Amino acid sequence: MIAVKDLRKTYRVPQRDPGLVGALRSMWRREHKEVRAVEGVTFEIAAGERVGFLGPNGAGKTTTLKMLAGLLRPTSGEVSVNGFEPQRRDAAFLEQITLVMGQKQQLLWDLPPRDTFALNRALYQIPDAQFRETLGELTTMLSLGELVDRPTRNLSLGERMKCELAAALLHRPKVLFLDEPTIGLDVVMQLQVRHFIAQWNERFGSTVLLTSHYMDDVQALCPRVIVIAAGALRFDGRLTDLVAQVKPRRRVVVRPPAGFTAAFPPPFALEGEAWVADVAPADVGAAVQQGFAHCPGMDLRVEEPPLEQVFADFFVQHRTA
Repeated sequence: MIAVKDLRKTYRVPQRDPGLVGALRSMWRREHKEVRAVEGVTFEIAAGERVGFLGPNGAGKTTTLKMLAGLLRPTSGEVSVNGFEPQRRDAAFLEQITLVMGQKQQLLWDLPPRDTFALNRALYQIPDAQFRETLGELTTMLSLGELVDRPTRNLSLGERMKCELAAALLHRPKVLFLDEPTIGLDVVMQLQVRHFIAQWNERFGSTVLLTSHYMDDVQALCPRVIVIAAGALRFDGRLTDLVAQVKPRRRVVVRPPAGFTAAFPPPFALEGEAWVADVAPADVGAAVQQGFAHCPGMDLRVEEPPLEQVFADFFVQHRTA
């Protein structure tokens, strides 16, 4: 479905000295600096996959998405999306993809979303019967209701995002490029958007490539992640494998009942009011059994490392790699 080989994007950025003298000098002789936004990225994504495309700010995520969607021309490398070369912007290619950016909007500000839907129907030449059927499905799945008839400017951020998703999916694209679709949304709306993306993927088999700084989005939607840093690919595999690579330990946390004062044996150590064992995943079962044997009435939990910390540590490791 998506094949990327040795993809590169380099920008020539004008440089000048500060102040009036620098401004005047740049009028006659302008110097440039090359900035490598994407450098030699290679990966493949099968039809129907949901893949997280992750990296720190400035890593090249959005630049890569724009090249995959045909909005930017690569400096070099090969890109294929469902058999098409995105940079050619063939009409048949555009009918099969959509790009949703959480910080951009296509809804007409002073008009209700229904008018944008009608405009997209005309642009994509969607047959009337298919348009009505798809809009009905989207209205149900996203709980749009009367939102489609209210001016866009009167909708909340979450309501606008739901309508943005509907507008972007009316032509039933086979590939969804989602760039921060839940940015700025409250917790309830984030859950609704995640549920919808998963439901749409399962119902229509669409391929999803998602960028997000919200790790809950990634954990809920993406069994596989592709991670880039400084424009280069650093990891491609299962999310669970990345967690095991960066944070291979687990914490077994025990809180004894009131009045229990006996010390727990190693590998447990006292942290505040809790006894904590920092163990390898293979040793979690033994630690749990040991804890229950020592104090049957305790409150016990096994803590996975927070994904935010996993990725923060990973990015630090590869910041200058």
